[in-house]
Amino acid sequence: MFAKVIIDQDAKALDREFEYSIPDGLNVICGQRVIVPFGTRFLQGFVVGISENCSFDADKVKPISRTVEDFPVIKKEMLELMFHMADKLHLKLASILRLFLPSEMRTDSVHELIVRFCTLAENFEMPSARAKKQLEIVEFLKENGKQKFSGLSAKFGYAPLSALVKNGTVLVLEEQQNRAPVFDEIENTERKLTPLQQRAVDEISENKTYLLHGVTGSGKTEVYMNLIERQLKKGKTALMLVPEISLTPQVLANFKARFGDNVALIHSGLSAGERFDEWRRIFLCQARVVVGARSAIFSPIEDLGIIIIDEEHEQSYVSESNPRYDTHEIALFRRAYNNCTLVFGSATPSIESYAKAIDGEYQLVEMPVRVNGMEMPKIMVVDMLMEMRQGNNQIFSIPLIYELKNIVEQKKQAMIFINRRGFSSFQRCRQCGYVAKCTDCDVSLVYHRYENRLKCHYCGKRYRALDVCPSCGSTDIKQGAVGTERVVEELKKLFPDVRILRMDNDTTSQKNGHRKILNEFRDAKPGILVGTQMIAKGHDFEDVLLVGIVDADQSLYQSDYRSIERTFQLITQVAGRAGRSSTQGKVILQTYSPRHYVYRFATNYDYKGFFKKEANLRKVTKFPPYARILRILFTHEDEKTVAQECKTCYEKVKAVKEKFTKDFVYLDVMKAPLNKIKNKFRYQIMMRFTLENADEIEKEIFDCVDPKAKSSVFFEVNPNNLS
Repeated sequence: MFAKVIIDQDAKALDREFEYSIPDGLNVICGQRVIVPFGTRFLQGFVVGISENCSFDADKVKPISRTVEDFPVIKKEMLELMFHMADKLHLKLASILRLFLPSEMRTDSVHELIVRFCTLAENFEMPSARAKKQLEIVEFLKENGKQKFSGLSAKFGYAPLSALVKNGTVLVLEEQQNRAPVFDEIENTERKLTPLQQRAVDEISENKTYLLHGVTGSGKTEVYMNLIERQLKKGKTALMLVPEISLTPQVLANFKARFGDNVALIHSGLSAGERFDEWRRIFLCQARVVVGARSAIFSPIEDLGIIIIDEEHEQSYVSESNPRYDTHEIALFRRAYNNCTLVFGSATPSIESYAKAIDGEYQLVEMPVRVNGMEMPKIMVVDMLMEMRQGNNQIFSIPLIYELKNIVEQKKQAMIFINRRGFSSFQRCRQCGYVAKCTDCDVSLVYHRYENRLKCHYCGKRYRALDVCPSCGSTDIKQGAVGTERVVEELKKLFPDVRILRMDNDTTSQKNGHRKILNEFRDAKPGILVGTQMIAKGHDFEDVLLVGIVDADQSLYQSDYRSIERTFQLITQVAGRAGRSSTQGKVILQTYSPRHYVYRFATNYDYKGFFKKEANLRKVTKFPPYARILRILFTHEDEKTVAQECKTCYEKVKAVKEKFTKDFVYLDVMKAPLNKIKNKFRYQIMMRFTLENADEIEKEIFDCVDPKAKSSVFFEVNPNNLS
């Protein structure tokens, strides 16, 4: 017998199946990890196929050395998914397989946690009266029952405990223990469904794909839990995805209260041990509900009855690093494989998803009213240019300061949204125009006053803050656009006695950082939470009556066809954090472009009106979902190499364009907007074509790339970030 093995090495030359013979007596199964000879080394690989025949001379085929486990760690569904992703997304096989396992498991740096316990033997003899410590141990075990060996040893000493073990008085037992993620214990929040929620649950009744369009506060989470409960009663399992790690503590607490130990949590913020144990619980079918961020879509859960992707419009569901994939596409594959229900949920669905619902590809289910019956928060648009003309050059408008004072007096809570971390977005010399940039990335450095450092938000490199311009020697240094640090500093000047918290990537980098900040904010009355998009979705605080949007224009003028859509989504989502109890909330939206049409739709929460205008604009200009964008991104340390290989590929792509002239809307080759990241130069080929022959064009374009190219090459279909 012969096995087809994928070597666990992320190299182009090894991106194929290698054949090995299976020695007599060695039980090898598809999905197993094996150790195989490869040149002069022994490497880890994954068995992806077994056959009686070999493509080569059987006598020259090397045998598998051994198996790593005696069971397959990659289940059949995941193997099918691997081949699907390799074919559809043109990813390396080993890169895909790595998505399916905890990384520390692959490197053998994490194992089951085995804990030793001590208990008294059934028929034991009491130690002599002179052995006081031994007597204390025996009395302690009689009174308290089974105890950890390490605890007893620390309390009474290793020597007397070892003596009791040696003479058989104390027995030592070994047990495997789970390293469970920390969560807040709350009471079961199950509520009687409103008629609107019940209608949504009843409508989502078949194994189809649904788009649940429910306004913020409409009770979508309760609908999700009822749908999951229905599947559990059928003996099925469930997968629930949220876009941000910051949402998982709150979601996990609710799901744990409802479903108990049936729930497992998967996201990048877990420790290696926690991640391994949660993955193992899912693999062994000990958990029937998986909650997590993007990576949870690859959980080895079986018998799926339902997949739910909450806040489906979020960019974080698209992986922008290698391997690049769209969680929606993976979910659609798993839905088809398991013949289960798939629910995309959002108050502001992506234009692509809503278009599919309008066209009947998805089933549309709507929840247009808040669960508490309250009206949506009133959004007041403040013209910051008018504020400046009236002499207010502060970060905050007069109306926002006024409303914040009211919140403080009422001992309520407010959220301030600014989607930019740090103190200022750059430092620039006023005299010569020098801007501090990262040496490894083609970006300006962000000033962080708390550490008095300049940071690159792409590679993480840190630099000394500017006191003197290194170009001309001037001390006249200008700060760029404000970030969360600056907002907090200004708020503390206005409200020195109020608890003001900050939530961004800098304050949540520590383990359980999100949970700690959210718990602190929950207890802060009055309190103000300043944050990036982490605070814009999912959070439910009944005392938040005010939301301030400091710079609504930030995402509006980005060079991306989705910029207006993202602005609408952010405003609607962050506004939805206010007034979630019995008092209507308020939103102060600060902008320098008050007459832009996006604000008219956002202030009225008119998603359908916005969709109609935006979809029509994209249809006329031929942008997704009415066309397809394909980007081929080349990266390499040597700029000449990457430029030449990109140009060579471009010449081949031009030949494809000639063949499909009527379909192509746009084609060009250029430096990427961010020309260098982490010391690698970036060049790209951008193209846009109509949908009629899109799959055929895409396939021919993929064949234009030289498999022997020195550059790393990434394919992106309808990329989320064009920079």
